[in-house]
Amino acid sequence: MSAETVTIGEAARRSGVSAKMIRWYEETGLLPPALRSDSGYRHYSEADLHTLRFVRRARDLGFSVEAIAELLALWHDRARPSASVKAIAQDQVADLRRRIAELEGMARTLERLAEACCGDSRPDCPILDDLAAGDAAPPPRRRRRPGLPGR
Repeated sequence: MSAETVTIGEAARRSGVSAKMIRWYEETGLLPPALRSDSGYRHYSEADLHTLRFVRRARDLGFSVEAIAELLALWHDRARPSASVKAIAQDQVADLRRRIAELEGMARTLERLAEACCGDSRPDCPILDDLAAGDAAPPPRRRRRPGLPGR
């Protein structure tokens, strides 16, 4: 092998992508198959490392494997229209905003459930009741029973 290539361990260290993920990216086609030494060890070029860093950054931004494949194809195509890249990025922003809204909704529901739970020695628990019911409806407000200490 050439001195210009590195083993998978070194590629992982330099790119910030685990060896397991590097092998998976090869299997999925995001990364071309590695050169192999006579003994079968994978070796990666500087261009492969650059691609791995690209993929890692795209994954850090939440892009799907399919979107990353599209972005890689556009990245390699010097005649690409930037409008195509922008459209993929805007789709990702919309997906992230949708996921953020879902997470905020989950947090609000859990806050309401936690507020409705007495958190005392009694077994009544609206959190468990809601989980057991399996619906996404907000829990009803629990009323204090006369004669019992406040919750």
